[in-house]
Amino acid sequence: MGLILSIVGWVGGAVVCAIPLWRVTAFIGNNIVTAQIIWEGLWMNCIVQSTGQIQCKVYDSLLALPSDMQAARGLTVFSILLCGVALTMGVLGVKCTKCIGVNSLKARIARISGALFAIAGFLYLVPVCWTAHSIIRDFYDPHVAAPHKRELGPALYIGWVASALLLIGGSLLYGGSSPPGIPGSPTFSSGESSPRRAPATQQRTEQHNATL
Repeated sequence: MGLILSIVGWVGGAVVCAIPLWRVTAFIGNNIVTAQIIWEGLWMNCIVQSTGQIQCKVYDSLLALPSDMQAARGLTVFSILLCGVALTMGVLGVKCTKCIGVNSLKARIARISGALFAIAGFLYLVPVCWTAHSIIRDFYDPHVAAPHKRELGPALYIGWVASALLLIGGSLLYGGSSPPGIPGSPTFSSGESSPRRAPATQQRTEQHNATL
């Protein structure tokens, strides 16, 4: 379950990184009907015409972007790569695979995979929350002109869900992959292995003989 949730979160994070829906045009005051809707993402911005035509343009310069967008690019790309490494280790560490025969080594690899997935979820969460904070701050700033104000795009909500899935999936994968012998993996023994108590009559006989 932890591996499945982590994979779903990884796919969601990749979609968030790709789609240009981090910031969308805000409708303020009488600006309800507009001929253009602006979408802004990490790699490009798009203009949606009232006729349904969409025109997208890749950013010319990375240095021209705001600091939160530059950080979001680096963190999301690094998180996607980290998820790829974690997925490879997770597949090697699950019990159904035969790539590694030693169970203790497989359990440790699975735990490392869960930790990497959780770290990747945190790395997704940072740029999403940072961008949302910037959008909300500019929206309520009276010095920012209304045409330059933006609202939270669908990509941010998908990013929050993807981060939660990675954090939960990584935690489940880490907690459920304890190596054999560690208290985190309880083992139960049958009653036959426990020493049997001698009958009461035999105990009294042995005590009487010891007294004599």
